[in-house]
Parts: sequence; structure tokens; C-alpha cells
Amino acid sequence: MTTSASDRSALGAFLRARRARVTPGDVGLPSGGRRRTPGLRREEVAQLAGVGVTWYTWLEQGRARNASDQVLEAVARVLRLDAAEHRHLMVLAGRGTAPEPGPPMDLRPEHTAVLAKMLPYPAAVQTDCYDLVAANRTYRYLFADLDTYPVEERNCAWLMFTEPNWRNSLVDEDTVLREITARLRNRQPEHRDDPRWNALIARLRQESPDFVRYWESYEVAADRTQRRRYVSPRVGTLDVQFQSLWLDRARGERIIVMTPVDHTTAQRLERLDSLVGAAPAWTARSDSADGSAAGA
Repeated sequence: MTTSASDRSALGAFLRARRARVTPGDVGLPSGGRRRTPGLRREEVAQLAGVGVTWYTWLEQGRARNASDQVLEAVARVLRLDAAEHRHLMVLAGRGTAPEPGPPMDLRPEHTAVLAKMLPYPAAVQTDCYDLVAANRTYRYLFADLDTYPVEERNCAWLMFTEPNWRNSLVDEDTVLREITARLRNRQPEHRDDPRWNALIARLRQESPDFVRYWESYEVAADRTQRRRYVSPRVGTLDVQFQSLWLDRARGERIIVMTPVDHTTAQRLERLDSLVGAAPAWTARSDSADGSAAGA
């Protein structure tokens, strides 16, 4: 399958980044003394993958138009790619299917019912590029009042990188920001023609040097349940499991939920809900279906 020049360029940059992270010892080669660059040499990858050095060099230079599955699998094995990285490689090489750009997701009554039932645990409906479509009240007030932000800024990636109240909530800032960027990087090739994605990445690159630094590291990651720690200005430190309840996994639409890891966090989430209990159980952004509605 023929790939675009931009995808071939991205594939080359991804391979170079991954090659730099594999040491000779990882693949059973002698170190060979001091090296000018980290990781494996191109000729070492080519030899271990059983392909020509010239062909592999073309891959990294974005000049190889029709790499076979056999070559891609061999390179993935040598570079020790995990499942998310392997999938990313295949998408860049034209083996993945990009979903058609669609309208904003349809926020349905059953979605908002789940948000309300999750209280006092923070929960929100989120798209694949981190747009927040709706949130229950504990999520709304977790760091700052989400409804005070313009609709176009109600995006978790944007807020975590550019909004001080959100960013200051992160106990493990480097880990969380790196993971957010790696998940965006992982799914971006499938959304190369989606204006929402292109606009978000362009804005983040323009406004956040930290995002640029993480983005250009070419790390990729899949979604997974993970433990996170936050500091809420209203109730203090929260230790939670951050997980996704999928609505449409192919499109990346989901309900995200934070459940307490310990009794102290559970008590603090209950206190947060009591402090903001006069607010509706859930609210939605105005450009989504039912966007003007709020749950009593």
C-alpha cells in the first residue's frame, strides 16, 4: 500500500526515535566501545532484521514507499516495540484504517445518567482527542469550575498543558503530561484528515514548549487504567484509579471515571460533592447534543 510523504516522514522519525532507545546489549550485540549516538546503528538494525542497509536507511529517510509486512514485522521485533508502538508503526506504514471524520459525538440521556450515578466520583464524557463533552459536578469542580472556560478550551490535553489550575493539580506532572502526549501521538495518524485533531495539535505546539518536547520524543502509548494523584484546591490530595468506560472504542469516545484508591480519598470526594452539591448533577458543553441541558 502506498503511503503519503507525511506518513513516510513520520514513520522515519518514529523508527529513529525507537532505534535510539535500544542498546546493543538489548539485542545480544557487543557494545563495541564508545558510540557517537545512543542506541543501535542503522546497519545493526538492518542486519538483525534481515534487510538491506540501504532499504532500512530509506525507511528512516521516508523514501521507502512500499515496505512489506515481513520487513515491518522484522524491524518491529529488532526495535522491541510494544503493542501500542507496533500498532502505530503499522498505521504509519499504511496498514491501519483511518476513521472518517465525523460530527461531534451524540451525547445521549443514558450517558448523562451514568455521570449522575457516578457521584461523588468524578466522571466525564470525553472524545479521542480529549475534548470534554459533559461532566458530573465533582469532575466539573475538581480543579476549577470547568464551565467558566470557553467551550473550545474544554479539552483535557489543552488544560493540563496550558491552564495553571489544572497543571498545578498534577502530583506526577512529568508522567501525566508524557502519557497524554504519547496517546495523542499514537492515535494521530488515524485522524490525519480530522480538523479537530489538526487544530488541537497545532495549538498545543504553538502554545506549549513542553508539549513540543514530549511530542518530538515520538513516544506512543495505548489507553489503560492507571493510578493518578491530584491536588484539589477544595479538598486536598486525591489518590485515584483513572479508567475508561468505552462508548465507542473505534472512535475513542468514552466515559472517564476516577475511583478512590483509599478511604481518605473516598471521604474527600464525598466532601467535594457536598461542597458543590447545589450545582446540577451534570453539565454539557454547548456544541454537543443536549449541550444546553443540565441534570438536576
